Amino acid sequence: MLFSIPGQTMGFSVFTEILMEDLGLSRVALSAAYFVGTVCSGLTLPLMGRLYDRWGGRKMAVLATIATALVLFYLASVGRIQDAVTAGAGSAVVVGVGFVLIGLGFYLIRLSAQGVLTMSCRNVVGKWFDRKRGLALSLSGIIVSFAFSAAPRCLDLLIERFSYEGAWIVLGLLTVGFMMPLAWLVFRDSPEECDMVMDGGTSDEVEEKNPDMIIHHQYTRHEALRTFSFWAYSLSFSFYAFFSTAFTFHIVSIGNEFGFAKDDIIALFIPMAAVSVSVSLFCGWINSKTRLKYILFAMNLGGVAGALGLLNLDTPAGKIAYVVGNGLCGGAFLCLLGLVWPRFYGREWLGSINGVNMSLIVVASGIGPLLFGLAKQYSGSYFPALVFSVALPAILAIASFGADNPQRKESV
Repeated sequence: MLFSIPGQTMGFSVFTEILMEDLGLSRVALSAAYFVGTVCSGLTLPLMGRLYDRWGGRKMAVLATIATALVLFYLASVGRIQDAVTAGAGSAVVVGVGFVLIGLGFYLIRLSAQGVLTMSCRNVVGKWFDRKRGLALSLSGIIVSFAFSAAPRCLDLLIERFSYEGAWIVLGLLTVGFMMPLAWLVFRDSPEECDMVMDGGTSDEVEEKNPDMIIHHQYTRHEALRTFSFWAYSLSFSFYAFFSTAFTFHIVSIGNEFGFAKDDIIALFIPMAAVSVSVSLFCGWINSKTRLKYILFAMNLGGVAGALGLLNLDTPAGKIAYVVGNGLCGGAFLCLLGLVWPRFYGREWLGSINGVNMSLIVVASGIGPLLFGLAKQYSGSYFPALVFSVALPAILAIASFGADNPQRKESV
């Protein structure tokens, strides 16, 4: 999960202003390239989900790390490629070539790192754990939350030391030199192929009484897509991707609008990570004792609070709401995303089902920066996009109450 950071929005946020200047692109043009690349990668992910079901997590993770490294080397060369191709050309050609080159880079890195590598990691955890799945995801979430929150600052330091091209080369070398062999050595698709069982064969009588923990039917992708719960969870996850990607992608510009220096606005990610980790740990403990739709409801309320906080970021209360709301939303997201699909639909077609969900998440994460960029471009403020970001999770919070586990119907 940590090595997916180059394909995540926080992995790009510190490069945004640099790429605009180096490639000669406006904020809307760069956001549009990000949108096109991200949406195309999202549309490719259902196919990757089917390949996961066929090849397993080990092969997919190895291929994803190799691809991520190669894409990072490509991104490090985008500026030089643009200069070579457009030598002596007019400004319109320079901008057009830059748009195509970075759009291709966005597509490839979002597909390999944010898409396939992330999906493979979550699916492997989902297949190896059952009653302890929430605990496993919460423990991994501690590292992931803090690492993701610290990523913008660490990458900023890397850029200052090696330039932005050098930073991407260093990340690529680390990915292929460390993560690729690690994935080959320790990843296995399921405990059954190692003559083991989920959770080490342990059980918990209290958890056995929770009907949401019992699998009666292995859902196919088609069957899963016909349930209300799939869309309630997927759209909630997609909103979080939409909003967190948007404010992270434009974080420096948003900070300027509310009078925050770059270091000050980036520093808010650290307390946000602390809230996220606390929520993720709590969800890991409580998930087997309650129904997941209540956690989903809390997640959407956190989304409402986070967007309201960003609308009022220049006030103390707004800053608190921004940190706590987004931390709550992010912590519940990290836990639920790995829990809900194997618990609701079984493990047999987990790759195909999660592939569609990841496709929606990735597409939403491409729409967010573009919508925020357009709002800034044409209204001079992020206000219209933030109002939309308050309304959507409020609607999804209401829908959460109908997001029941379909396995309950199968038990009748």
